[in-house]
Amino acid sequence: MSLSSSFSRKSFDQLPGWDEDDHLPVFAAFRRSAFHVLTKPYRSGALGIDFNAFAEAYAEARTVSPANRFEARSFFERHFVPAHIEAENGGFGLVTGFYEPDVEASPVRTDRFSVPLLSRPADLVDIDGANRPSGMDPYLAFARQAPNGPVEYFDRGEIERGALAGKGLEIAWLADKVDAFFIHVQGAARLNMTDGRLRRITYAAKSGQHFTGPGKILSDIGEIPLEKVTMQSIRAWFKAHPERIDEILWRNRSYIFFREMGVDDRELGPIAAAKVPLTPGRSIAVDRLLHTFGTPFYIDAPLLTAFDEKPFRRLMIAQDTGSAITGPARGDLFAGSGDAAGEIAGVIRNAADFYALIPRSLVSGADR
Repeated sequence: MSLSSSFSRKSFDQLPGWDEDDHLPVFAAFRRSAFHVLTKPYRSGALGIDFNAFAEAYAEARTVSPANRFEARSFFERHFVPAHIEAENGGFGLVTGFYEPDVEASPVRTDRFSVPLLSRPADLVDIDGANRPSGMDPYLAFARQAPNGPVEYFDRGEIERGALAGKGLEIAWLADKVDAFFIHVQGAARLNMTDGRLRRITYAAKSGQHFTGPGKILSDIGEIPLEKVTMQSIRAWFKAHPERIDEILWRNRSYIFFREMGVDDRELGPIAAAKVPLTPGRSIAVDRLLHTFGTPFYIDAPLLTAFDEKPFRRLMIAQDTGSAITGPARGDLFAGSGDAAGEIAGVIRNAADFYALIPRSLVSGADR
């Protein structure tokens, strides 16, 4: 496997703000991946960053604990070489934000709590080249097992109109359909149960259809200018037009199913696609077909100030993915859990320069 020409080698002193970043929390995020891969390796991405090349860095990360940000920075400089990633359009890349909602929920349906969050149905099957029927949309990764073979699964509108009612799939019940939708978008949530428990859910599967965001829909029909589309503006529109919620949401045919997981550390986020808890402000979702989980990415987005009122220049670790995250210079920044994190994540849509930190063994002439 060879490195893609999308990578253009740089030096660390060419990364804006590299010396000012705090590398200690991002080392902790990297270390979590270093322990996870002892159980199951990550798949190498198509751009040529071979998972096996991380072995030396992972081994050291499992045995050392840097005392300060300078030692943590030295770790990354010893093991990696930065490379700028060319965006598909030749210009800047794009970062958006995601978070873990924190909502009130009921273990049983009531007059107030009537919107379910569902677990994976028994008739939902994974689809790949081995079992995909002729003519089925090649995008579909899930389908419904029917007597004559797999068929496209029920979509959002069909499910919300009752296609899965009576199957006992309800994990919990929410009071608001828009809250439920944004939990689907984020792929996880913390549930403050009416019986006093704290529960956490995360993505388990999806119905398979293409995702169509409500922001794009509302922009296309002239309701919100594209440049003003944020989670906050979308919520405000739904609040002002409750009679049109189903009309808009059902145009996004994709539906998400969840599974319950423990809450081991309230400071960390949910366990995501890379099978480690996400670290607020340090975990990034990337295109997993192109990139390799565990790869450090330095993000330079000087106009993004939502995190700490400073230009966003941080090292992140690739630990999640998403259906809307496609392309070499495209990322989703994990902002954390709860309403405050949602306020940050909801406004992030910024141009950014992406730099991948590539293991030195993969870069010709990369002396230590």
